[in-house]
Order: sequence, then C-alpha cells, then structure tokens
Amino acid sequence: MGAYILRRLLLIVPTIVGIMAINFVIIQFAPGGPVERVIAQLQGTDVSATARISGGGSDFAGSGAESSGGDAAVGSKYRGAQGLDPEFIKDLERQFGFDKPPLERFATMLWDYARFDFGESYFRDIAVIDLILEKMPVSISLGLWMTLISYSISIPLGIRKAVQDGSRFDVWTSAVIVVGYAIPGFLFAVLLIVLFAGGSFLDWFPLRGLTSENWDQLSWPARIVDYFWHLALPLTAMVLSAFATVTLLTKNSFLDEIRKQYVQTARAKGLSEREVLYGHVFRNAMLIVIAGFPGAFISSFFAGSLLIETIFSLDGLGLLGFEAVINRDYAVVFATLFIFSLMGLLVNLISDLTYTWIDPRIDFESREV
Repeated sequence: MGAYILRRLLLIVPTIVGIMAINFVIIQFAPGGPVERVIAQLQGTDVSATARISGGGSDFAGSGAESSGGDAAVGSKYRGAQGLDPEFIKDLERQFGFDKPPLERFATMLWDYARFDFGESYFRDIAVIDLILEKMPVSISLGLWMTLISYSISIPLGIRKAVQDGSRFDVWTSAVIVVGYAIPGFLFAVLLIVLFAGGSFLDWFPLRGLTSENWDQLSWPARIVDYFWHLALPLTAMVLSAFATVTLLTKNSFLDEIRKQYVQTARAKGLSEREVLYGHVFRNAMLIVIAGFPGAFISSFFAGSLLIETIFSLDGLGLLGFEAVINRDYAVVFATLFIFSLMGLLVNLISDLTYTWIDPRIDFESREV
C-alpha cells in the first residue's frame, strides 16, 4: 500500500501541471484581461458587476489620466488604448507580468505555486493566500456540513428503501426525492427566503453573513446557536439535490447486492437479516457510494455553493472565484484552480484508501497505475 500511495502522490505533480497548462492556454485566447479592464475603467466603459480596483490598479489610474495628454498608443494591441501614453501601457503590462513571454510566465507561476506562493490579487491590495483564507470558513462550513448531513440522512434512508423495495414507504419517499431533485437548489433557496427570511411571510432567519454582528459579545453556547441559525437556510437549499442523489445511489447499489447469490447463501445458513445486510451486503454496496464522495465533496466547495453564496450573501470561495473570473483577476483565478485541483486529487486518494478499509479484499498495490 505504501508504494501505491507514493505512486499516486507522484502522479499528482504531472496532473496539476496539465490542469494548469490547459487553463493557462485557454486564458491566453480569452478576450479581455486585466490590462484591458484598467483601460476600460480609465475610459469609463467598465461595466463589471464588481468593479473594485484598488492597490496597484488604482495607482496606475492616476498615472494613466496624467499620461493621456501624451503620445497616443498608436497600433496598440489593447482595445480602447487610444489616447493613452504607451509608457503607461507598458507599466500596466509590467505590473501584471505581461511583459514576459507566456512560457516564462507559466514556468514562474508553477515555481511559485510549488512553494505555495500565490502572489497578490491584481485588483485588491491583499495577498491571494490571505484572501482565500479569509473566504475559507464560509466554504468549509457549507461544504462540510452539507456533505455530512446529506450522507448521514441519505445512506440510512437508501438502505431502508432497498430493504422495503416496492412498499408504500419506498413509493412515497421516492416521490418526495424526485420532486426535491427536480427543484434547482437556487430556486428552493429563493422559496426559503420568501417563506422564512422576511420575504413575504415569516422572518425567522437572517439573510446575510455566517454570524451576527454581535458575535464577539456572545457566549460560546450562543455562538454555536447563532452559527447554525445563519447556516440553516443555505444548508437546507444545498442538501436538497445532494440528498436525492446519494439516497437513490445507495438504494440501487444495495438492491444490486441483495439480489446476488451470496446473499441467498447467507440467508440459507440461518443468518438474520441484519447480519446479512451489515455483515455482507454493506461493504460491497457502499463502494459505489464512496466513489461519488470526492466529487460531491469538492463540488460543494465551489460549483455547488456559488449561487447559494450569492443568494444568501455569503462571501465564500465560490463567489470569490466567480468574481475573479468576471474581473479578470488571474492571480486569484489560477490560485483557486490550483487549490481546488490539489484538494480533488488528494480526496480521490483518500477515497481509494477508504475502499480498502471497507473491503480489505481490494488490493491497489497489485494494480498497475
């Protein structure tokens, strides 16, 4: 097992490099960029939803305005650069690192990321790693609790549905699950706000943030209550689709195993249904459920929580990544991509190790990687 773990860890390096290289090439051909965004702001044409230029960007704003009376940037490769001093454009390129060839920029980025040096945000006067750590509590809270709640409810429910397949309980729970799965999480979030957050009916839950403004003044028990009070609606909206998926996956997996010959043999030996279910069926049926865990866990940190974070004004990694793409803040874009990719690969390795814990018959050591 040690050799297998070592091989998987070593494979992370070329995988990360490949992911970063593909996205780096895509970015090179994507329209717009940080230089164009600064130029657009100077020309008053920036329509970004989150125009928040600060730090270095704001320093150049004044410089650009003063230089606009100089020689025009004739033949500039940047759209809207007419009337701006060419030296100002070159200063912008140096600030964002675009004065170097793409291959050199990519190599420098990989070397910095290997040392977990993500630099500073293009348009915020803060280090990228500090910005990510600032947003991390929200995403960890949403992702961790959503995964725990959905799996702790879905697995027992899926097992019971498999055991009572075709019963009234199975039918009506399936109907509820299908309806729940058909409702998009963001739409359900809006419905929860209307019903329980002061929309049109009750005003029981807050609409903004992870904690209240008087958090520091609360006792520890009150802080715990306040924390879950703020998470109640976002988690309910996020768990909906994940709950349906894991439940049906668990049920179908258990049904496949229950119908196999070894289960009939175990029953013929006089074992109770509980012994058959949890002593023989469980470890085989749970393998496919565990296989879906890494994707569910990682997606809950980013893609799955983006709309929920926006609707409930939760400033997490999902919203951070979305704003970084819109604002062409490539330093944040590539840093979040690197971190999520690394997390995904490590969680996949942990998932494989969990396979062997549930079913010791699985031997990854003897397989070729």
